[in-house]
Amino acid sequence: MRAVQKPRQLPLDLGHGTAYSRDDLVVSRANAEAVALVDRWPDWPAPVVVLAGPSGAGKTHLAAIWRDAADAVTIPASAIGTAAADTGGHPVLIDDVDSAPIDEQGLFHLINAVRGAGFHLLLTARSFPSAWRVTLPDLASRLKAAATVEIHEPDDLLLAGVLTKLFSDRQVEVEPHVVQYLVRRIERSLATAMRVVERLDRAALEQKTRITRALAAEVVSAMDEGQGELDL
Repeated sequence: MRAVQKPRQLPLDLGHGTAYSRDDLVVSRANAEAVALVDRWPDWPAPVVVLAGPSGAGKTHLAAIWRDAADAVTIPASAIGTAAADTGGHPVLIDDVDSAPIDEQGLFHLINAVRGAGFHLLLTARSFPSAWRVTLPDLASRLKAAATVEIHEPDDLLLAGVLTKLFSDRQVEVEPHVVQYLVRRIERSLATAMRVVERLDRAALEQKTRITRALAAEVVSAMDEGQGELDL
């Protein structure tokens, strides 16, 4: 079994030099179990693993870490049937497998292929397989044998760490009390954190000012009101 290294920060791809390194991962109770699962690979409890959690919780980013570590191939959920026959002898990742009606025959054959080759299949989803309304008995049986792990909405520790890193990636210094204000005000979603930081950075540049609590309040209020752009 691989030794588990303590991570520090969650990877997010913003096009601003954001780190994807495994050493840059923030861990809290919200994602600790999922992170531990990624760390354990290839010592996984089953050939098929399901990582489930709400939108914006960070499933895709953790899956990307695993994909790179395992040299896995990504199969779109919409192309399971056509891509399942040729995975090139690699582990397989399907992100957001339950975002649309599942190709049950295709997924069943893919699971069999992965199991037969001795590889792993990672599925990310918003819910556990029991909620997928699978009607193919053989597939339902395979999914019952899958290992499942849940990732929760970001808690205060994780969200604060992510916000701090996002600002750092843009080489922007923000006081801790501003970060804590944002943690209390914004939706608990990593995607929302990315949008807030981008808009705050843009607003600060336009106003030629530091990112203060007052500016944060202005930006968050504008986002709450559904304004696509700020009139600054």
